[in-house]
Amino acid sequence: MSLSNGADSTATSKQQKPQLPSPFDLTDSEILEKVYLTHLHDDDKCDADVLFDIVSSVVLKTRLAEGKAYQTVFRPEFHTMKRISSQMITTPRGERYVHQTTMCILHHLRSYSWDAKALVTLAAFALEYGNLLYLSDVATPDNLLTNSLKQLNQIQTRKDPATLVAEVMKVLRSIQEWERLSSFGYDILDVPSLSDALQEVPVVVYWIIASLTSATGNLIGVSDYKLSDFVERLSSAASRFKEHLKLSGEQKGNADENYKRKKAFANPKDIVQLLKLLIQYNESKVKIYDGSIKNEVDIEVFDQKYVLLFISSLDKIKDEISLLNSIYDRLQENPNEIIKNYKKEDFKILWIPIVTSWDDKQRLEFNALKDTIKWYAVEFFTELPGTDLIYEKFNYRGKPIIPVLTPLGDTLNDDAMDLIFQWGIDAFPFRKIDGIDLTLKWKWFWDATKKANLGIQQVTGDRYIFIYGGADKNWIQDFAVAVEKTKGHAIILNTDTIIDHYQLGKDDPRVVPRFWIEVERKRLKKHKDVVDCEIQKIVRTLLCLKQDQQGWAILTKGSNVRVLGHGEPMRQTLVEFDAWKDKVFQKEGFDVAFDEYYKIKLNEIYARQQCAIVKNNADVLVTITCPNPTCGRVMEVTSVNYKCCHRDAPKSGNI
Repeated sequence: MSLSNGADSTATSKQQKPQLPSPFDLTDSEILEKVYLTHLHDDDKCDADVLFDIVSSVVLKTRLAEGKAYQTVFRPEFHTMKRISSQMITTPRGERYVHQTTMCILHHLRSYSWDAKALVTLAAFALEYGNLLYLSDVATPDNLLTNSLKQLNQIQTRKDPATLVAEVMKVLRSIQEWERLSSFGYDILDVPSLSDALQEVPVVVYWIIASLTSATGNLIGVSDYKLSDFVERLSSAASRFKEHLKLSGEQKGNADENYKRKKAFANPKDIVQLLKLLIQYNESKVKIYDGSIKNEVDIEVFDQKYVLLFISSLDKIKDEISLLNSIYDRLQENPNEIIKNYKKEDFKILWIPIVTSWDDKQRLEFNALKDTIKWYAVEFFTELPGTDLIYEKFNYRGKPIIPVLTPLGDTLNDDAMDLIFQWGIDAFPFRKIDGIDLTLKWKWFWDATKKANLGIQQVTGDRYIFIYGGADKNWIQDFAVAVEKTKGHAIILNTDTIIDHYQLGKDDPRVVPRFWIEVERKRLKKHKDVVDCEIQKIVRTLLCLKQDQQGWAILTKGSNVRVLGHGEPMRQTLVEFDAWKDKVFQKEGFDVAFDEYYKIKLNEIYARQQCAIVKNNADVLVTITCPNPTCGRVMEVTSVNYKCCHRDAPKSGNI
């Protein structure tokens, strides 16, 4: 019984003893996990270039470069390579022992870089393999020593694993190239495949060492492994690694190109060079579509020009396109006009569409949008070379933006989109300061409405407001009806346009004098700069409109006061909305289309009354009737006094 129990115990012990795995029983994922645990930091140094040249001259029988043949001092030391060579030579027959020796070598070389692990193992292999190659090549029949060594090494019966060695050398060069690229310190975001390759390197190194270990066993005659199986697994792992390496090279090239672009972009020669950096690969030509002539033009069309750079995706940009079409039209009106020292004709609009992946659907959508624009667009149906610059330098995050660039490539405004939406062409030349000036220009007006308790709750965004008043109650009633009818029109409802109206003094008659007192108070203040002069013109316009016998009306878009108008032309403009409704889509918005038609009605009505009027946002000469109750006719204007608002001692003259 005891013997039987003892035998069973021994059998159980043998069954429980873990077996060494064969390399071919392991998946590459399992090999990666095992191998990476043996790796520490790359603290031990290896003269890789020198050692590689020496080893290559041995195993490939190539001529060693002049000068390197005499360099005998390098690391690692001889005893390290000899120890590894001895480990491979003394490996017992069996694939599981190949795995065991491979892991022992990896552990011994744990402080070496990945390429050095493979290179040092190859050098250790070359100590034995070199003897075979040398003795096989030497033909010295009279040299007893050489002949004796040939006999002792049994040269005639040993097989040369040249195919395996050639594959190892090829893969090793790839690993060294990967190490070289990794040493440049590229950002992982710029060259992500270098990091991806690291997932494959430990597996490749494992199969190099395992292949050399098996080749050593065959070389010394203790085994007869089928080396082609090792070469196949090595080649399989290496192929994945080389794909990552190839991508790394491409990504490195892109990273280098991006670095050059960023460096040039930081200090461009002019606007044309800056645009080329964004949209052009080297000296290749990029198509610039001109929406005004429906044809292609050269990028030099932007030379010496200011550029409104419209950057967007293809999604939901019809409003932006409509807005920029209107801005384009307004720039074409009197193009030689100089405003704030900027000439209108010097400004161009260029659309750079940002699309992650172009396909047939995206192309069709772009072409449909392209047909609606009047300005320029980039036709480039792959990723733009300057996409990273657009994200980084212009802070583009998917929402449409409009940086404004100077002829020298400097930034006049990093994003004029909100400015243009709020103020339209009034914001020309679209600097941030222009928006600030416009805000200051009308701030006093909104302060006056608050002090007068007009009751307006919101003056931001795209909300349109009519503020109106006057002495003619019939006109006031008719105007309110016209506003309500326009508000309910299908065109207005379909465009999500919000229109409100406020009658001055409707709920509290005391509001009327309070409002006009605030306006009058602004007229009495001193003026110091251009904005103050603009404010004084507005004040005089309002005070003149106040005297219109029928009434007056003001149209605002958000905080932007768009039209200061006489009562009857304003009412008729609303009544005749069907005549200009289509312009709401074609212009920057309801306000621009309204103002355009209002000016037509203004000329019609006051031309019949023979009254000279300076239109929108300027002095208005109102019609005044004779105070004699027996007359009542409109009085003739015989003179106008003009005074510069910058001078304390005015010099006036009659016209």
